Amino acid sequence: MLDIKEFTPRQIVQELDKYVIGQGKAKKSVAIALRNRWRRLQVGEDLRDEIYPNNIILIGPTGVGKTEIARRLAKLANAPFIKVEASKFTEVGYVGRDVESIIRDLVDLAVSMVKSERTNEVQELAERHAQERLLELLLPPRPKAKKLAEGDNSNSDEAEERHKRTREKLKKQLESSELEDRMVELDVTAEQFPLMQIISPMGVEEMGVNLQDIFGGMMPKKTKRRKMKISEARKHLTLEEAQKLIDMEQVVQDAIHRAQNSGIVFLDEIDKIAGEDHSAGPDVSREGVQRDLLPVVEGTSVFTKYGMVKTDHVLFIASGAFHVSKPSDLIPELQGRFPIRVELEKLTAADFIRILTEPENALIKQYIALLRTEGVTLEFTNDAIEEIADIASQVNNRTENIGARRLHTVLNALLEDFLFQVPDKKMKNVKITREIVRKTLRNIVEDEDLSRYIL
Repeated sequence: MLDIKEFTPRQIVQELDKYVIGQGKAKKSVAIALRNRWRRLQVGEDLRDEIYPNNIILIGPTGVGKTEIARRLAKLANAPFIKVEASKFTEVGYVGRDVESIIRDLVDLAVSMVKSERTNEVQELAERHAQERLLELLLPPRPKAKKLAEGDNSNSDEAEERHKRTREKLKKQLESSELEDRMVELDVTAEQFPLMQIISPMGVEEMGVNLQDIFGGMMPKKTKRRKMKISEARKHLTLEEAQKLIDMEQVVQDAIHRAQNSGIVFLDEIDKIAGEDHSAGPDVSREGVQRDLLPVVEGTSVFTKYGMVKTDHVLFIASGAFHVSKPSDLIPELQGRFPIRVELEKLTAADFIRILTEPENALIKQYIALLRTEGVTLEFTNDAIEEIADIASQVNNRTENIGARRLHTVLNALLEDFLFQVPDKKMKNVKITREIVRKTLRNIVEDEDLSRYIL
């Protein structure tokens, strides 16, 4: 796991700047929260468990960077990170997912992360073992024949020598990838039980997985014979050998520790479960979801298929537009568990220009890379980029403000014909100027009804 002490809060913000434009307050808050995770682990054991994470609510319209900030933060810390929509959960007693499934999903993700890391650590050794098994498939070991007479020694030694020479030859061919297309027969494990879903206090989806594990342990694993190319067999055998080299008990132990101390849960659309309950209708369980969410955020033990997991030190980052409701509409106990509130700023045309050009995954860079696969050089002039940003800003102001996501719709409408025609017309260069932007998008932008549908 990446040691976050390598990053100061200022350096964390600089890393976030590579992908998210603006929103300095939000970046500062999450950078401090992340650094505090490392600081807590350095504190003495007598006080460590008493230091709880400062959960954060990010307030702002869609498309301003709330989710991206949390996602990039988790990648930076190599921490288990899960994004869930608060509106997808229901109060206990209603059919649907319960809030504790968030933690079960987080632990599943942590196990996958640690297992992947351990696999990478033993990859080289697993590849060597897989190579040996491939050699045995291509040239099985010689059976140990009984010596019937004194003269058999010379024949046996000669046969042994031939076998060794053949094996060495095959080994060199395997190493130089000369036999990749040769077919071999391999025993692979056959899935015996489909995933079953049973409604239980643990959640609809979880019990099925546990039943599968229980039955799988009671019954011997079935294998089936499959023919495959050596290139495919090598991957399969390497994976098998890696599984043998990994201590899964230690993996689970490390994963639970990581989930408990470094896990980040991003609760999106928390504003959808805020507000007054109605006497009837689909919103009847809003407050119930909040009450169920409270112990998980507050700190409780959740039963998972890997054992009990404490949520006391999981960092929760909530977000919402709060157009209709306000953070104060949440139940007081839940409000108290999100002491840090940050309002994200609306994006301007100047921000859009930076979003289009500066981030490492900028949209313009993506389209340039896509068309390069067709042998086409795509180029945008500076005034064309300014015009695209202005149009996106205008449409956001006139219709629903969806933030930077508006750039996706504008660019798609602008480049649609080029993307369609490129393979047939065999173009070499495409240059997008302000005139092309205006000509292509003028009618859509001027007709407000049309822009609502298309942009």
